[in-house]
Amino acid sequence: METLLLFDIDGTLLQRASAAHADALRSALILVHGIDLEQLRALSVPGTVAGRTDGEIARLLLIEAGISARRIDERTDAVREECSRLYFELCPEDLSDRVVAGIPELLAWLSERGDACASLVTGNFEAVARLKLHRAGIGHWFGTDEGGFGSDSEDRAMLPPIARRRSGQATGLQTSWPRDRTVVIGDTPRDIACAHADDLRCVAVTSGPYEAEALTQADAVATSTEQLRAILAELL
Repeated sequence: METLLLFDIDGTLLQRASAAHADALRSALILVHGIDLEQLRALSVPGTVAGRTDGEIARLLLIEAGISARRIDERTDAVREECSRLYFELCPEDLSDRVVAGIPELLAWLSERGDACASLVTGNFEAVARLKLHRAGIGHWFGTDEGGFGSDSEDRAMLPPIARRRSGQATGLQTSWPRDRTVVIGDTPRDIACAHADDLRCVAVTSGPYEAEALTQADAVATSTEQLRAILAELL
């Protein structure tokens, strides 16, 4: 049976490709919730946004702005739709220069092996994720009916089970993709935590904001795409 490889996007497949995405999300909060621009500029997410879902980031900003939980819940879909629409307008036409070195070759190598299936687990809303990867030139490596996204749940720990279920459905399995044949690949401690919450193996990469010392809870850590390829070859 193939091994399902669940890739994160920002910091794992792409680097420094989040500016337009962040602008779209914040602009969506202004339009949907009527937050003043100057007020929004003064808000910040506690800690780091790395590894958080879009919905979680939006909620944390809105709570800091004094928006009630009820109102946040009622307008969650509107924020997602508005963010996706705005990102389509703001996203650069070409993000190929943001792809982590060696990733296109890695994805091509995986597709040629026949024992691996590449999919996604990302905090991005799905429409944002798909467009981002399309304009980076690597979206064709990932099935359109598979993956787990920030539009599925604000809780990142819920995304691997969703991705496994979709991959099982897409390939005709009667159940979710088996845990022992699934690996999460990401660049933050939250990627590691979401993998382990579903009892999955995780390979961490240092192409994001964290050094190897902060990623030691992963089952393996790759400091380059070449090393990631070697680790995956061993796992497969």
